[in-house]
Amino acid sequence: MTSRVRWLSAGVVLLVVFAGVVIRRAVADPPAVSRALPSLPAVPSAPSASGPGLGASARVATPSASPAGCADVILAGFSVRQRAGQVLMIGTPVDSPRDLGGVVARQDLGGVFLAGRSTRSAAALRGDITGLQSRADTPLLVALDQEGGSVQTLKGGDFPLIPSAQRLGAGPRAKLRGTVRDSARRLAGIGVTMNLAPVADTVPAELGEGNPPIGAFHRQYGSDPDAVAEDIATVVAASQDVEVLTVLKHFPGLGRVRANTDTAVRVVDARTTEDDPYLKPFVAGIGAGSAAVMISSATYPKLDRSSIAAYSAPIITDLLRGRLGYSGLVMSDDLGAADAAASLPAGERAVRFVAAGGDLVLTIRPQDAAPMSASLVAAAHKSPVFAGRLTEAARHVLRAKDRAGLLKC
Repeated sequence: MTSRVRWLSAGVVLLVVFAGVVIRRAVADPPAVSRALPSLPAVPSAPSASGPGLGASARVATPSASPAGCADVILAGFSVRQRAGQVLMIGTPVDSPRDLGGVVARQDLGGVFLAGRSTRSAAALRGDITGLQSRADTPLLVALDQEGGSVQTLKGGDFPLIPSAQRLGAGPRAKLRGTVRDSARRLAGIGVTMNLAPVADTVPAELGEGNPPIGAFHRQYGSDPDAVAEDIATVVAASQDVEVLTVLKHFPGLGRVRANTDTAVRVVDARTTEDDPYLKPFVAGIGAGSAAVMISSATYPKLDRSSIAAYSAPIITDLLRGRLGYSGLVMSDDLGAADAAASLPAGERAVRFVAAGGDLVLTIRPQDAAPMSASLVAAAHKSPVFAGRLTEAARHVLRAKDRAGLLKC
């Protein structure tokens, strides 16, 4: 999420030259699963650990452990209700995750987000996560925010302090790689399968701490999108090499905004365009094979005047899926407590995100699980098009789980 403020206080990169694209307005009816798209440019091939590589003759196809295997076998046996459950990631306090066990079982959740801060031991945390997994018919994606700096869920003897992204980005790449790998190993050891990181947002030097969600907490790797892109590729490789999936956030970028989507109703980035250089860190992360991309809840009028990014087919389906060729898991920023998403009932938020092309709905509020699931099921029964979109979203979630080594067929 944008920093979960409520929980904080409570080498060379290819300049992708994009061809023109028709930005379609998101409408109330769900978009078709297959949409007409323009010719697309090449994006970087999967880079080495030192940074994104140059040149690729085709768009990036995000790796999957089993493109048409175990995930599809499991999905074929799921009811609509189970598919709806799989596209939900629900928050629970990190110090008492077992409290969510009943919701996990009743709603067939796809994932849980460990919210807050903890200094508990690795052994204690592992026991709780194992207990939570035991309540799930299909293994859960277990996620948290372990960025470093001000945004570090786990601390203490088993989880040393991690420098901020800004500090790591200013240092040697080997230090960045080693720090991320060590942190990911510790997470994998307790059963965490997904880290909601890295932050791929670039904050202009002249804005700095004047950017509330990112710059104020030094969460950015720098102010030059080319350098940030190299760091993002390094982080993705270092984390996923030790089996902790990464989430690039917050697409298409929060580095230029002057408000926080957690605490402001309308957050606007009036500059980002479809060929913006600030997209390069996301392109690099996609090229490095990031398992997931998180969509922000800000508004980007040059991309879509009608909707926040989380509800925008032009941003999710046309730009991220189509133009950038991303085929992995797309998840939302918090659609529960965040003020930027508060104008709609909880269930409608989930439906709008999935209809726009999203896969995994994140809410930090456990009470959102039931209404979100019910609304997704109702929308699927009402619209065959939406039912197909829900099935595809559940497939992306299951393939991410397969990639994390969670599925057995």
